[in-house]
Amino acid sequence: MGVVDTQHLTKQYPRVRALDDLTLSIPEGITGIVGVNGAGKSTLIKVLLGLLKPTGGSARVLGMDPATQGAQVRELVGYMPEHDVLPADVSAAEFVMHMAMMSGLPRNAARERTSDVLRHVGLAEERHRAMGGYSTGMKQRAKLAQAIVHSPQLVLLDEPTNGLDPRARDEMLDLIGRIGHDFGISVAVTSHLLGELERTVDYVVVIDAGRLLRASPTTDLTHTTGNVLVEVLGPPGSDQLVGQALVDRGIPAWPVGDRIEVRLERPETLDVIRDVVVAQGLGLVRIQEVHHSLEEVFQQPTGGVPA
Repeated sequence: MGVVDTQHLTKQYPRVRALDDLTLSIPEGITGIVGVNGAGKSTLIKVLLGLLKPTGGSARVLGMDPATQGAQVRELVGYMPEHDVLPADVSAAEFVMHMAMMSGLPRNAARERTSDVLRHVGLAEERHRAMGGYSTGMKQRAKLAQAIVHSPQLVLLDEPTNGLDPRARDEMLDLIGRIGHDFGISVAVTSHLLGELERTVDYVVVIDAGRLLRASPTTDLTHTTGNVLVEVLGPPGSDQLVGQALVDRGIPAWPVGDRIEVRLERPETLDVIRDVVVAQGLGLVRIQEVHHSLEEVFQQPTGGVPA
């Protein structure tokens, strides 16, 4: 049994079926729930929190039924909503402490936990400022802080990187990784951007129109392509010399930036790469396996892995 399990879960609105016979299991660790806007990700989270009643099927969160045990589920689960719902005239310290006490922590414990989580998310110096003056990235950090302040067993993060610039997005993903891997809290994070999740999540669930397309460990989806990237140390143009020398020996190779991608058709190719680099009087910095990206997997019409 996972931290989340659904069986034939359905949510029907008057004009659209947001969840359609969805059966899945989310294991411990960090799971990415991926799908385009409108795929049913936010609806799924609200059902798991007991905020929406399913039309059919069932769900279990930490072994509990959110349809009948919603309050108990929310005691053990943190939630970071997608939209900006922060009170503009309240400081992060006040807000997060209030949410900690709402989760059942005594005042002194809530104050201590608030200080800890605001430091963890990088808001220690800004904690007494009104959140209405925060940047988008700071608001996302405040929302993340309130989601983990009560030390939940599971956190549900709905599009936590929305509206962030590349640097803030990377910082948010690093924070999510720390929560899952360092703090031992299971995380389910939704996103419509496949590529940003692959370096953070352990497991990927892909849904579309409320239906499950695929659920696999990230390593199964992003397996090796059979190619390697070769980086050499030398004067400008060294990569081109090595690439041409490999092609002259009948080994498929092509430039990728200032590196060379090489097709490994047989194990001896690695020895040939080493010998070519040495023969050119260059240094061999690294040989790195090339893996499929999540975007490549998702773009396959059948959901399969590219050949």
